Amino acid sequence: MKDISFYSRTALTTIIILAVIFDYSYSASRAKYAGEFIAIGVGGRALGLGGAYTALANDVTAGYWNPAGLSKLSYPQMTLMHNEQFGGLVNYDYGAVALPLGRSSSLAFSAIRLGVDDIHDSRNGGWVDLNNNGLVEIIERDLSKLTFFNTADWALYLSYAKKIDEWFSYGANVKVVRREQGEGSATGIGFDVGAQYQFIENFMVGATVQDVTTTFIAWNTGTNELISPTLKIGSAYILDALGGRFIPVCDIDIRFENRQASSNLHVGSISFDFHSGLEFDFRNLVAVRAGYSDLGSLNLGTGIHLPKFDIDYSFAKSDAIEQLGNTHRISLTFTLQAEQFARSSD
Repeated sequence: MKDISFYSRTALTTIIILAVIFDYSYSASRAKYAGEFIAIGVGGRALGLGGAYTALANDVTAGYWNPAGLSKLSYPQMTLMHNEQFGGLVNYDYGAVALPLGRSSSLAFSAIRLGVDDIHDSRNGGWVDLNNNGLVEIIERDLSKLTFFNTADWALYLSYAKKIDEWFSYGANVKVVRREQGEGSATGIGFDVGAQYQFIENFMVGATVQDVTTTFIAWNTGTNELISPTLKIGSAYILDALGGRFIPVCDIDIRFENRQASSNLHVGSISFDFHSGLEFDFRNLVAVRAGYSDLGSLNLGTGIHLPKFDIDYSFAKSDAIEQLGNTHRISLTFTLQAEQFARSSD
């Protein structure tokens, strides 16, 4: 356990972070849901648990969920994930690589892309003409003049994590957001901070503040958007039983965008969204998972542990948002598990 000075510093840091959140949340106008594509989540394991991964994150995907978890890596890791929605019209891709540095630090780079590709642009094809009465009249189809364009949202992360001791670690992200919609484009930069603390051997808590300074996104059209901070708080408990490990997890997302009806719970302009999940990992060979996300979706998942490889799959069925359909996600994680690449003990 830590002395009282450690707890005092931790409490003071928390108060400062919360003060920043409230100051920015109530002193500037916001574009509600401006960063929603970033909130989809990454990694088959985390998504199989309903997105409740703030305290448990301990692999390469921690660069997204909680950068502090990167400090738990013992070997370099890389991961890839692909997901399609709306009959393959919308593609969601994620990739990341993480490297242990010295005895207690880690560095990672992550990239997320949400896009719709090969959209028909018929503005130069003379397809339609608007009459004075507002009706559309097809006058020509010159397919040779058809062009195509893509619309895509990108998020690029550079992450750093530091392990103070066996109990406490912290981390931070520098995040670049790029949005492209035909002739319009926007760029922004933001920052995330996170921490994980292990109270006892099997009980962990974690917290992440995404977009802690408010992420400013500037469009070439002159429009600007602001992504408000999101505070994520989570817990995880490891219980050894039946030859494996049961891990119940729970997260709360606290936002300040006045979401009200679209949130699980709200108090004034502050909204609360809940995630929960349960994993059973049998002898580090195979895992089964179930979770419930803030979107009201029941998530199921499984994972297979192979030498140097982990294959994780998650399935999400949403009764609340039927038009999204069922979502299948699969991720592949490679661990460069060799003595020459192990974290240094010096």
